[in-house]
Amino acid sequence: MTLDTQSLRPLFTEWERIMEANKSVLTELDSVVGDGDLGLTMSDGFAAAARYAQQSEERDMGRFFYMAGKAMASAVPSTMGTLMASGLMQAGKTFKGRQTLELTEAGVLFQAWYDGVQQRGKAQPGEKTFLDGMAPALAALLVGEEPLTTARNALLQAQQGVQQTATMVAKHGRAAIHGERSRTFVDPGAMVAQLLIQGYFNFVQVICPGDGR
Repeated sequence: MTLDTQSLRPLFTEWERIMEANKSVLTELDSVVGDGDLGLTMSDGFAAAARYAQQSEERDMGRFFYMAGKAMASAVPSTMGTLMASGLMQAGKTFKGRQTLELTEAGVLFQAWYDGVQQRGKAQPGEKTFLDGMAPALAALLVGEEPLTTARNALLQAQQGVQQTATMVAKHGRAAIHGERSRTFVDPGAMVAQLLIQGYFNFVQVICPGDGR
């Protein structure tokens, strides 16, 4: 299935909805290891990106992603807001000059998001961050099977990745202050990755109905 910038509007709307719906979950997780503002940051940030997506007439896929990231960065200039915006802006660089993308290129989109976050945050997999929720999902997305099956598998892998963070010691941010104690906490950044994949899965379910098997 071929998508253009207009057909991506529902995806941004779903990301806005899912971050708002899980605001309290993210706040609770972040209050254990951080300053407890992650829920507000993500709901406001993705709301800003969705507003841009709904209002924009931009046809260049790269510029569309890049400007959505800029809108998020302006709305929530915090650490996690900047990281998420960097992911969107990297996707913009990846798809620069293109007017469409194939649904089977979801792995390329989320790889760019992962790369943008990693380049800005300087983290590595296994250090209890967003990357640890996204990396397992990427492995499923890059297989490139039927889109709904791929999205379902990616969500399952993201969920497992989030749970795995409860065995890791945090190396970045306020969570690192806890040292070994951080090993028992689920990472809120990894949960954001899971919610991104959940939103993508929900989007694919709508545009590709069926059980995907």
